[in-house]
Amino acid sequence: MKENKYDQPSFFDQYEKMLRSRIGLEGAGEWHTLKNMLPDFKGKTVLDLGCGFGWHCRYAIENGATSVIGIDLSEKMLARAKEINNPEGIQYEKKALEDADYPDQSFDIVLSSLTLHYVESLETIVQNIYRWLNFGGYFIFSVEHPIFTAEGGQDWIYDKNGEKTCWPVDRYFIEGTRNTTFLGENVIKYHRTLTSYVNTLLKHGFKIREVVEPQPGQEMLKEIPEMKDELRRPMMLLISAEK
Repeated sequence: MKENKYDQPSFFDQYEKMLRSRIGLEGAGEWHTLKNMLPDFKGKTVLDLGCGFGWHCRYAIENGATSVIGIDLSEKMLARAKEINNPEGIQYEKKALEDADYPDQSFDIVLSSLTLHYVESLETIVQNIYRWLNFGGYFIFSVEHPIFTAEGGQDWIYDKNGEKTCWPVDRYFIEGTRNTTFLGENVIKYHRTLTSYVNTLLKHGFKIREVVEPQPGQEMLKEIPEMKDELRRPMMLLISAEK
């Protein structure tokens, strides 16, 4: 996670062009599923790990949260979050997830969107989140699906005509570093199995409430024809857990 590509101008410029960056949560293919997994925010204190442009922070405040802390390692991400998603009640902090530390029982809800696959030690992060949460608190997160991350290249196999034939899955049970390309840059991610995600939560005291492999909604499939390929393999994994 301490590798910070997002402050490189060329990388950030490409990230800004993504649909989820330009229009927010409604531009995220998983949002129609994730929002149904979220608890009631009214009167709650919230922590967003890897907050990016702050869309989830804004959603929490607009749905009744009393305070939200959003942390991210990227100065450019946080600067944009303060420009476009900065209603009263949100505090943005520049730090790596690995360096974050808060008093025990500081939050009612911890969120993390597509960030934990950049963190080497899931065990440490989960331990910390459990400690930071109040009893009865929720941890809801999304990561790239283990089927998506396993082989490492994160691209389809193509036939001689350039048509997508299948998605490669290899080294599934060999967890650890994957060097892949994202927005034209080499990026380090960490592959782990579905078993590891679930059992790490259980090991550290969480109760699993929901596990979902989201599919694009019908509206998005109509509006973005290439989204039909997202029905051929899971790209994301969403998990809701309770302390």
